[in-house]
Amino acid sequence: MRRRQFLAQTGRAAVAFGALRRPGAFPPNEVRSTSFSALRDRYFVRVLALNPVTSTYLGGDGYAAALAGINGRLRDYRPDALADEVRFYRGVQRELAGTPVGSLAGPEQIDHAVLSAQLEFMIRQIDTLHDHQRSVDTYVTEPFRGIDWQIQQMQDFGQGVLGTPAEWRLALERLRAIPAYLRTARANLLAGKAAGNIPDRRLVKLDGIDAANAAVEYFMRTLPGQARGYVGARDFGHTLLPALADAGAAAGAAYQEFAGFLGATFPEDATDRFAIGEREYGWRVHNNLREPRTAAQLWDYGAEQVALYKAQMVEVAARVAKEAGLGVSFADPSGRDAAVRAVMDHLSKDSPRNDDELMAWYVETGKRAVAYGREHDLFDVPADYRLAVVWTPPVLRSTIDAAYYPAPPFKKGGVGHFYLSPTGNDPGALALNNRASVADTAVHEGFPGHDWDYKYMSEHARDIANIRWLTPGEVEGSSSMWEDSMAAEGWALYAEELMAEPAPGRPDGFYNAAEHLYELQGQMLRAVRVRVDTGIHTGRMSYDQAVDYYAANVDFMPDARQRAPTDATARAELETADRAIYRYSKWPTQAITYNLGKNAIVELREAYRTQRGPAYSAKDFHQRFMRMGTIPAGYFRDGFLQG
Repeated sequence: MRRRQFLAQTGRAAVAFGALRRPGAFPPNEVRSTSFSALRDRYFVRVLALNPVTSTYLGGDGYAAALAGINGRLRDYRPDALADEVRFYRGVQRELAGTPVGSLAGPEQIDHAVLSAQLEFMIRQIDTLHDHQRSVDTYVTEPFRGIDWQIQQMQDFGQGVLGTPAEWRLALERLRAIPAYLRTARANLLAGKAAGNIPDRRLVKLDGIDAANAAVEYFMRTLPGQARGYVGARDFGHTLLPALADAGAAAGAAYQEFAGFLGATFPEDATDRFAIGEREYGWRVHNNLREPRTAAQLWDYGAEQVALYKAQMVEVAARVAKEAGLGVSFADPSGRDAAVRAVMDHLSKDSPRNDDELMAWYVETGKRAVAYGREHDLFDVPADYRLAVVWTPPVLRSTIDAAYYPAPPFKKGGVGHFYLSPTGNDPGALALNNRASVADTAVHEGFPGHDWDYKYMSEHARDIANIRWLTPGEVEGSSSMWEDSMAAEGWALYAEELMAEPAPGRPDGFYNAAEHLYELQGQMLRAVRVRVDTGIHTGRMSYDQAVDYYAANVDFMPDARQRAPTDATARAELETADRAIYRYSKWPTQAITYNLGKNAIVELREAYRTQRGPAYSAKDFHQRFMRMGTIPAGYFRDGFLQG
């Protein structure tokens, strides 16, 4: 799953929707409470108040009356405001330390650990690492996301008309806040430069200068045009639309100045500044992801996982080649990469004729997946459950191909969507969506991946504590904790592998052999991520080495760099690999959450199977797991097995 993304395709989980308990207003600077649950709830609402765009993403204004106007604000990154934020976190820490864990019920013991980890992360980000002095991508993307998510959540009046006057007024307030927000960003980045806390040149160029220039177009032209269509002929548009156009022009001008500031302040040099180092990487793995292994152990583990999935891909590719009569030999180990590549090139020729056929393939595959889940009793699937695949709205088509967008969890009536972007019947784009590749994506984004996971959690939302939905630091970006990704992306990758497990008369499970090959490529991709993420962030691998490793193992083209100057295919593969490594370089530890999260679920399942013996039920395990919420399994493993 991809979270909401900004003006550049980057590849990600969020939360389910549902009716949760709504606490009342909170004293702004008060952290005392009479119980752990009261402290937890007050912390949760205060965090949303401190992070308005995160609150918009989660639908915080539907959770607490105190957040009713939150969609008109942006986060306050001024040093004094951040110092107040840290004081609040430390106050919560002190009270948390005075709460005996043993006195809490099992679920609250889990929440105690989650809250403790979130506090440690936020204090470290602000007070130790001074992340706000170098988080260029956060500053550029956060205002756009805030506006974009507001519009997506507005009341739908049909025929393309969106938003009440109150909803549009809040959007206008947030839009007007952008120039001051970017002035604070400039001051913080200058302080970071003076302190030697400098962002990597790639981040400055791609998610800074380039993205800021794209934001100029969005705020000056795209947004006012969208607003005219969404507001329509309603009376309040006579005053709103000119005000939005003026505020958009001011925001666009501020972004234009910000792009110039970045170019002048951070002239490109050859220094790599993306690596966070062994110590910091290890801290994040342990605190944020609840992963006990060291970076060195994960580095070795990544290589083992790559070897495992390469062997499996070779075995399945050999079966596909034999069935298709390709005459490709897998006998010589040195030629196996080329043989696998030849099989996948053969499968890529079976592409849809047009967008309608592409959509039909996804819809049909989704139906097959749901039927398979019911037939094999993997889940208790309601009779009225349907996996709906819909065309991506125009505003999002530049950022995604296929993705799941969950509804805000704390607003009533929301529905998540499995989006598929049309190609405009472009032959080249259609060729990238061959028939065999569809099943794995449909399973990951749809059933039993994200769509099923979130909809199931929504039915049990009252059993899941509020802080288990949080995305501390940032929803998606270099400042994010990535705590939720272990569960959300781990589950979706687990779903892919679950559907490949052999069943009577079905050696490839739900998939046919060709579909299984693409499922294994998806597993390989996530295994490669473990190796390269630990490698580039701890100095075990250079950026270019990571690009070559990706091309060799995900795309089975070990000589892509050598061939690129004269081979268009190799050049395209190298560019794909470079985009992937750039993403990993700016989001340390995110890339490893898919594989680690998936294998944590598998390990927990096998321990649960052993414990339960003949009484084990896959359906029971899956449903118990999903009710734990979007937190890593390391927080609840022992309690899960004891329960």
